[in-house]
Amino acid sequence: MIGRKILESQLQRIEVLGVDDTISNHPAFDTNYKILWANHGDAISIQYSGTPALKGDFVRYGKRTTQGILNDLRNALGRYYLNNFVDGTKQDAMDLLQGHYMTSVSRDMAVPRKGGLLENYASFRLAFALVMGVMMFMMMSLRHARNDIRHLLLSLLWAGLCIGITHFVKANGRTFTNRPRFHQSRH
Repeated sequence: MIGRKILESQLQRIEVLGVDDTISNHPAFDTNYKILWANHGDAISIQYSGTPALKGDFVRYGKRTTQGILNDLRNALGRYYLNNFVDGTKQDAMDLLQGHYMTSVSRDMAVPRKGGLLENYASFRLAFALVMGVMMFMMMSLRHARNDIRHLLLSLLWAGLCIGITHFVKANGRTFTNRPRFHQSRH
């Protein structure tokens, strides 16, 4: 809204538009301007959050669409994943650039990870792969359960393992996130 008014003002000053003329009076330009504005917002959002801007359909077309809502859901889930499981290294780079972490010749750049085996090897991808693998075995066993009771018991074992892994990840969720290692926040 503000950008549109400023552009109108600038176009009026250089006499491209008349004094009382507005961008809305030129539908082709108005449509292109909205698309350009939304694309610019997407480019900035991708740099900042890793996904296109939310509600781009509203900016482009002036109304919410079903496809736009589905895109926003995908982008929001993507942002959640990126912010919690991938962003730690980027934050370390920002901390270095902003001077929150000072390097020196005598200081070792590799920050040792604290904790034991879980902290060193825990990752969302590993946990997700384990859960999906266990679910696959559970479904395969369940398909054969009609013919043999052992497959039903095996399927129950896989289901229990899947539930156990899910609860373990939920209980140790902070360990599975990718947090910055250089600068520790006060929170």
